[in-house]
Amino acid sequence: MRRLVICTAIGIVLATALMAQAATMPVKLQFVNHLQAKLPEQDVFIERAAGSAEVFRVTAQDKNMSAALYGTAEPVKHNPFDPNAVGPHKKGKALGITLGQWLAATGSGTYTCSKGAGTVTSSFKKLVPSAAYTMWYFFLPMPPTQPFTGTLDLPLGARDGSQNTFKSDAAGSAAYKAVFKPCLQMSGDQLASGLAIAWHSDGKTYASDAGPFGSASHVQLFLLLPGAKGM
Repeated sequence: MRRLVICTAIGIVLATALMAQAATMPVKLQFVNHLQAKLPEQDVFIERAAGSAEVFRVTAQDKNMSAALYGTAEPVKHNPFDPNAVGPHKKGKALGITLGQWLAATGSGTYTCSKGAGTVTSSFKKLVPSAAYTMWYFFLPMPPTQPFTGTLDLPLGARDGSQNTFKSDAAGSAAYKAVFKPCLQMSGDQLASGLAIAWHSDGKTYASDAGPFGSASHVQLFLLLPGAKGM
C-alpha cells in the first residue's frame, strides 16, 4: 500500500509537469510545490505549539495560510515519502514569510534540445522578494528506495554552479534562462529526472552543492521531466 501511494504521488507530478505524451520538443515546463504533488513541503516548517522549540514540515492538513514559517536549527535531509519525517525538528530562524506566501509561488517555461545543446527558459511569480535562488537538475529512483536515500542534485548547466543562480525582484518575479551541453536526460522507467528551484534564506549560494536543506536552502517549486520519445 505504501509503495502504491508513493507511485501515485509521483504520477501526479509527472502528469502535471509534462503536458505532453512523450518528450517531443519543445517540452512545456510547469512547476508545482510539494503539496500540489500530494507530498509534505520539505524545507519550510511551522510550529504546532506556539513558542515551542519544535517545528514540523508543512502538510495538507495545515490550513492556516497566515502561519509563520521557520527553518530548522540543523540541516534536514529530504524524505517526502515517510510520514515520520514530518517532524518534530529543532526550530531554527523565522523565515519572515507566511505559509500562504510560500504556496503562492508559480513557475512555467520551456525546454528544448537542438544539435546537442539544451535550453531551459522559465519565469516565476510570487517568489520570496529580492531573494537568491538556484535551479537544480535532479534524479530520483523509480520507485523510490525504501527507506528513501535521497535524490542526486546537480546544478543546471555547468557543474560548478556558475549557470544556475538567479534572483527575484522586489515583487517576487524572476526570469531564468540557461543554455548548456549535453541535453537533459528525460525520465525513464527506473530513474526519473526533474528540475527544482531552491530559495536560499541566508542569501548565499553554494556552487555545485544545494546547501543545507531546511536551515538555509528551501526547495520551493519542482517538476519531473517526461519520458524520452518512444518510451
